Amino acid sequence: MKGQNKLFIAIIIALLVGVGIGGIVHVKYPENAEPFAKNIKLLGTVFIRLVQMIIAPLVFTTLVVGIAKMSDIKMIGRVGTKAMLWFISASLVSLFIGLILVNWLEPGHVTKLPIQDVSSADELLKSSKSFSMEDFVKHMIPKSLFEAFATNEVLQIVIFAVMFGVALANLGEEYSKPVVKLFDIIAHAILKMVGYIMWFAPLGVLGAIAAVVATNGFEIFKVYAIYLRDFFFAIAVLWLVLLLVGYFILGNRLFDLLKRIKEPLLIAFSTTSSEAVFPKLVEELEKFGCNSRVVSFILPLGYSFNLDGSMMYMTFASIFIAQIYGIEMSLGQQITMLLVLMLTSKGIAGVPRASLVIIVATCSMFGIPPEGIALILPIDHFCDMGRSMTNVLGNTLATSAVSKWEGQLTEPLDKI
Repeated sequence: MKGQNKLFIAIIIALLVGVGIGGIVHVKYPENAEPFAKNIKLLGTVFIRLVQMIIAPLVFTTLVVGIAKMSDIKMIGRVGTKAMLWFISASLVSLFIGLILVNWLEPGHVTKLPIQDVSSADELLKSSKSFSMEDFVKHMIPKSLFEAFATNEVLQIVIFAVMFGVALANLGEEYSKPVVKLFDIIAHAILKMVGYIMWFAPLGVLGAIAAVVATNGFEIFKVYAIYLRDFFFAIAVLWLVLLLVGYFILGNRLFDLLKRIKEPLLIAFSTTSSEAVFPKLVEELEKFGCNSRVVSFILPLGYSFNLDGSMMYMTFASIFIAQIYGIEMSLGQQITMLLVLMLTSKGIAGVPRASLVIIVATCSMFGIPPEGIALILPIDHFCDMGRSMTNVLGNTLATSAVSKWEGQLTEPLDKI
């Protein structure tokens, strides 16, 4: 754990240094803020791209190996059913928490936001108009495995890997053993790479934070103080619910789990990318004692179907925009909106800024001006920090819980 603690401390230092450097540039050299942000953001880009480089092969190899080793089709169905029940329940709870708190706190009625240039939301408005059932199917079913690999479409890779793994499991050990062994070696080699790549995390954190502070400064927090306060309060409530459920299932082992994932949580918070910590989560969950087959099956699915922080944010932001424009929505309309968000959010995994795209599409459906997304764009980076970290927590708990239910949660590997 010593190496982990060193990395955790390095990330904390990078976070503080990034805020400091960004603040100095914003205050002392405002004319250079834009080019500075553009250049230092490259540090974050390097880290994210290094992680993205290994996600597709890691998801594919671990998932195929996990399913092929299960060999029992009933077990695959049972684990998949438990996972989907968790995902659906957690998504509904997250959406309801966002809905209840945004109606109770009413940030849209008390926040005085400056009029934003709607052109900043043009790209999102265009993206949302093209969203349809056809897009839903296209994002789920791969036209080509190589295309899915090239674009890091996790859901498409998952679908191909599940089918390929099931086929291998049914071939018999004589045929499948060499292939499974090869993929197992590749997966372990990629996990070894994770250790090297994670040491780039502090630089990535420094670049991402310095860029956003240099561009926006600290004044932006004053303008959006109520919105941020209410959103992070809602995130805290969601965390409390998730941790209570986690404690009910895992008992005191929950605290060991949280200690192990503190680093991925901090990286997700700082870089606003839950995807960036996927390889590290695989490693830590296996060390925690989760069955490798369960981890390799559930975690990739969770990244497509179990984004708790993003789900909560969708209802929160949609109703917030309605409040800003003075649009009153009945309880029935809000429940309908919740169900629409529940379905549409499952169809665009891997789309950049997916949460915002879905919010725009949903607002259009319910007569809320979609241009209102421009009001929350300036602060979205900070909200994304909270929801990315929450997504990581939700997927960690889901994987651990299903491992426990399957009787596949052993003692931590580094304590045996």
